[in-house]
Amino acid sequence: MKGPLSGPHQRIKDPVLHIVLYEPEIPANTGNIARLCAAARLPLHLIHPLGFSVDDKHLRRAGLDYWPQVDVRHHCSFESFQETVERGAAILCLSARCAPAYTKAQVKKGDYLLFGPETRGLPPEARDRLPCFRIPMWGKVRSLNLSTAVGIVAYHYLHVLGLF
Repeated sequence: MKGPLSGPHQRIKDPVLHIVLYEPEIPANTGNIARLCAAARLPLHLIHPLGFSVDDKHLRRAGLDYWPQVDVRHHCSFESFQETVERGAAILCLSARCAPAYTKAQVKKGDYLLFGPETRGLPPEARDRLPCFRIPMWGKVRSLNLSTAVGIVAYHYLHVLGLF
């Protein structure tokens, strides 16, 4: 695979959390999330198919020159991703279609935060099988932007885990 997601990426050893995007559709969101992952030293897992090419100019622009610092891990399917989940780690779904707030999750070091595609969200089989949480919204909007949602949840959990 060529483009900004290929090349000499740093592999993060013993990560605090993992960010997982299930079939992301919008390149600029993925680029922004990649930048967040570089800033927070979190691996970024991309579950294919992607809704864009890894050569997309919006993806490159959003990630700027941070791509070499992003630990990007590609998975051809949700099943192949699950095979790589570290023993003892939980996969926590984040979805507007779940009841409990993300602040109720019992997150621990090494857990995986799973976010769905922008237009469809996570499939019911993931939401029904795994612990699922939402970000509360009081306004009349369907959902938050994916990169905003990842930022809110990731930094909250990093705080809960004592990183700052």
